[in-house]
Amino acid sequence: MLSHLRRREFITLLGGAAAWPHGARGQQPAMPVIGFLHDAELSLFIDSVRAFHQGLNQSGFAEGRNVTIEYRWAEGQNDRLPAMAADLVRRRVAVIVTSGSRPAILAAKAATTTIPIVFQTAGDPVGQGYVVSLNRPGGNLTGVTSLNTEIVPKRLEMMHELVPTATTLALLVHPTGLEIQSRGAQAAARTLGLQLHVLQASTKRDFDSVFTSLPQVRARALLIGNNPVFFDGSEQLAALALRHGVPTISPYREFAAVGGLMSYGTDQMDQSRMVGAYTGRILKGEQPADLPVQQATKYEFIINLKTATALGLTVPRILLARADILIE
Repeated sequence: MLSHLRRREFITLLGGAAAWPHGARGQQPAMPVIGFLHDAELSLFIDSVRAFHQGLNQSGFAEGRNVTIEYRWAEGQNDRLPAMAADLVRRRVAVIVTSGSRPAILAAKAATTTIPIVFQTAGDPVGQGYVVSLNRPGGNLTGVTSLNTEIVPKRLEMMHELVPTATTLALLVHPTGLEIQSRGAQAAARTLGLQLHVLQASTKRDFDSVFTSLPQVRARALLIGNNPVFFDGSEQLAALALRHGVPTISPYREFAAVGGLMSYGTDQMDQSRMVGAYTGRILKGEQPADLPVQQATKYEFIINLKTATALGLTVPRILLARADILIE
């Protein structure tokens, strides 16, 4: 649970005085309640929550005016998620929003088959068992997918264009996304005639050993997979990549912003706005089974030229021309 100081900070940042409802918990709420379930911590996703509120506003809802939100942040402790989801169900929330990783979505899904759930995911919602199809989700779940997992091969191509002499690369994944993220990347590597080693990290404490193992597998470049741990650890990963002299690409723009070489992925803020808008539509009476899963289409490619210079790399013109942002 957030401290009182962090709660006040959250309220101030979102510009609402009712981000944390007051009064007796046993009272019947005077307005619909959204349950917000996330596996990470607030400090990492303040901008995403603000964007979620913008989406809600587009649907005519504002926290404290005509809707209340109950926030649950697991702060990286996934074993807390099932109890948090069950608590939101007991509170009879009108809808559950879960924009964290697969464990958060599965916790919400296991907790209820009747309360609508709006998810935000980087993978394939059908393949992961959230919905039966993208166009007709069925059941009580719908949401937004970025398909960041599916664009791992694209990141591999970009890295190959940057360092064409590197024939062996590495892919860093979280154990929960091992099979899904490595499958497409391995196929793309074979097509390009490259060898790809898959390395795993469960927490930020594993990052140092990942980089020290790169020479052992003779990997000359690193692709970072999609997971909140890697988003949270963007600054640490960028620093390690520079220290070890390893060209690295991440799904997250934050990585390039804090000194990482390249990032390519979907616009997270745009996705959060889409989730907010869908939540508002459900509050107005639409059913998740009838709302197609939306696919994010806004992608960003960022190159940090200062880091490229520090690594002794010359960025090809073809990559410079495709970049949306160049950090100089």
